[in-house]
Amino acid sequence: MSGALLAASLVYLPALQASAQTAPEPAAPDPAAAAPSAGEPTAEAPPVDAPAATEPAADPAAASPPADRPRPPPYSLPFQLRPVVAVSVVRSDTAVAFYSAPRASSSGSTVASTLLFSYKVTEDLAPLVRLGVVSNSPPAGDSGFGFMNPVVGATYALKLSPELRLGLFLGLTVPVGSGGGDEPSPEMGPTRTAGIHARSAMDNAMFAVNDLTVFPGVGLAYVAHGFTAQVEATVLQLMRVRGEDAQPDASKTNFTAGLHLGYFIVPMLSIGAELRHQRWISTPVAVQNDASRATRETTTVAFGPRGHFKLGETMWLRPAIAFAMGLDDPMRASEHKILQIDVPFAF
Repeated sequence: MSGALLAASLVYLPALQASAQTAPEPAAPDPAAAAPSAGEPTAEAPPVDAPAATEPAADPAAASPPADRPRPPPYSLPFQLRPVVAVSVVRSDTAVAFYSAPRASSSGSTVASTLLFSYKVTEDLAPLVRLGVVSNSPPAGDSGFGFMNPVVGATYALKLSPELRLGLFLGLTVPVGSGGGDEPSPEMGPTRTAGIHARSAMDNAMFAVNDLTVFPGVGLAYVAHGFTAQVEATVLQLMRVRGEDAQPDASKTNFTAGLHLGYFIVPMLSIGAELRHQRWISTPVAVQNDASRATRETTTVAFGPRGHFKLGETMWLRPAIAFAMGLDDPMRASEHKILQIDVPFAF
């Protein structure tokens, strides 16, 4: 029996091997039949409306359009103090002063006008150039007209917090103004003095035509809820470079400070008020010769409205008109009344 089984195995074994070699490979599964029906999530495939596991969640801030971002609070631009922001601007600023003189039957007038060019090279830094002219028609004597010293400088603005802004400034005058030198024209002395008063004694460096003046300054502003409160301080170091025969002071030191308060009534209109003060830290010969010592320091006040008009995506026109007057002598004694017209165009 075992011999018969062995013989049968030897007969059929080659046939089984040949059949295994020629057997067809199993067919690939049908994709259509294997795929789950729509709407039937499986452990291997999430539902169609589920986010892919490998894709990061979208950032809501990045998805929001720029227009939805909160706008910075409006800043009340000062009338004569320096801004604490770096901007590209062309600014025309004209002060017209009316005053009287002792024993004069008529009044005099002075026009002191400046033109400023500033360009923002970074978000924080804006170099500037400022030019100016002054004319004076006194109650008695000759009228005068001349150019002020040009100013070159830069503003560096820092945002300390959403409400606090710090502005650092460094300026330098070029002593090429009219009426300087050893033989100045006689009418330019009174013209420059009248111009200093018309500018509330805040731009003395531009009228010191014989002096090279370096003046660093700092301003700090609180801006929130449509309200602006800004303080400013500047030290001016004047150094004589010409006119030794006509000007005895080889150097002088001056100080100016100011406070600005502004409030937006509506987005297009704000009102503002300023308190300005200047004082000679050193004692120039002119102050020594003044028995009343009224020329050592000057305090003025100004107030008025300012418009805010958006002309394009980044262009603004912010015209203002302000009334100023002196609170102490010599401007109070001469009954100075000043009208300032300020037209900045920012771009």
